[in-house]
Amino acid sequence: MSTDKQAVEAPAADEPAADGPAADEPAADEPAADEPAADDGPAADDGPSWWHRDHPTFAALSGFFTGLLFVALVPALYVGGLSLLVDNDRVEELFPFVLVTLVVPLALVANKRTRRFGTYFWIGMVLTAVVVIGVGALVLWYLVEH
Repeated sequence: MSTDKQAVEAPAADEPAADGPAADEPAADEPAADEPAADDGPAADDGPSWWHRDHPTFAALSGFFTGLLFVALVPALYVGGLSLLVDNDRVEELFPFVLVTLVVPLALVANKRTRRFGTYFWIGMVLTAVVVIGVGALVLWYLVEH
């Protein structure tokens, strides 16, 4: 059922809507421009509140991918920053100190509020390390055998 004419036409700009207040009159539930708005507390739609309520899927996914990025980026950034400051022999001596950054996920697991995020952070770190080491070993084995 297609026609060239719209089923409902919009009112003209100079005509007030039949079922609502005029454009210059405030709605019944809105305060007038000169009246101060009553502060009833935070509004329901002030922002994305679904993740502020500890949404379980958000905490799990963000923790897992944060752990993945942590394993991939933190050692690389540490070595990159050190190599800009000191020579390569000193970088190799200082590399084990990157393990100090493991205090961050340990603190996340220790705190009750961030325990779920910290647990998935560790899962992301461990699984990333297992995959990287496993694929590296498999590639090395293949290169040696063939």
